[in-house]
Amino acid sequence: MNCVFLFISRIMPINRQEIQRFSHLELMARQVVEGFITGLHKSPFHGFSVEFAEYRSYNPGESTRYIDWRLYGKTDKLYVKRFEEETNLRCQIVIDRSSSMYFPVDAQEKGLDSKLSFSVKAAAALINMLNKQRDATGLSVFDTELQVHTPARSSGVHMAMIYAELEKLLDTPWDKTQRKTKTSEVLHTIAEAVHKRSLVMLFSDMFDESSDDEQLFSALQHLKHNKHEVILFHVSDHAKELDFNFDNRPYRFVDLESGEEIRLQPNEIKNTYLDKVNEIYHELKIKCAQYHIDFVEADINLPYDQVLLPYLMKRRNMKI
Repeated sequence: MNCVFLFISRIMPINRQEIQRFSHLELMARQVVEGFITGLHKSPFHGFSVEFAEYRSYNPGESTRYIDWRLYGKTDKLYVKRFEEETNLRCQIVIDRSSSMYFPVDAQEKGLDSKLSFSVKAAAALINMLNKQRDATGLSVFDTELQVHTPARSSGVHMAMIYAELEKLLDTPWDKTQRKTKTSEVLHTIAEAVHKRSLVMLFSDMFDESSDDEQLFSALQHLKHNKHEVILFHVSDHAKELDFNFDNRPYRFVDLESGEEIRLQPNEIKNTYLDKVNEIYHELKIKCAQYHIDFVEADINLPYDQVLLPYLMKRRNMKI
């Protein structure tokens, strides 16, 4: 009888040299969200990180690009919008640390990543790039409630504190504590806590304690309603969780968040399982598309650079 979930004593710390491989790729948030300016170059577009300041009278001969035509219709006078530029992107990294994120719990023994360690390393690489550009970064960590929340800043002291929190996540092994997930409640909290428009990067398997999917989708919509740009890195062990790729022999499957167990042979439920999982993730992708949330498949069986780099390169090459 094989048990799918096993205990591990510790997880590998962040390899800082490995993360440095990403420093050559600038995270051009100008390509992620129209209008923000990177730490290196000013954007010719106004919108994301450039806020309206005031009106002034239009001077004949200058560009008509920023004339407020709606105001002209009301006053019969030409006024130009002026903007107050903000030099940095604000990015909030959000990491799910519920028990399901420790799957597979024997990953360390096999020299592999759990969903949590994969998320932490990928997040660290992104933070490294953002810091290189002097962009402000914040960190939020949650399970049933918000465990860590730091506003976005760019100081050296703040960066050291964020890396310390990430190291702490990696150094905390699965201890059989059943940390459930209340993703919807936490995302509502984060939407209210992050006051200025930000790029929110969420790393989660999106397993939620609530059985009401609409609550989860409402929380995602709340982030968008508050004008945040949202990227969901959906973290999964694709082979096991999505394809249900197990040998047809007896297994003991354990729910890491509830402790419930079931003994069976995978082929007994594989078709039913796959139908349900495909339904859930199809609905999640549809809702993300409706809310203009970028949905990124993050398969922990792949090196995290193979997950991050193609997506970032796609964004870099986008024509706005």
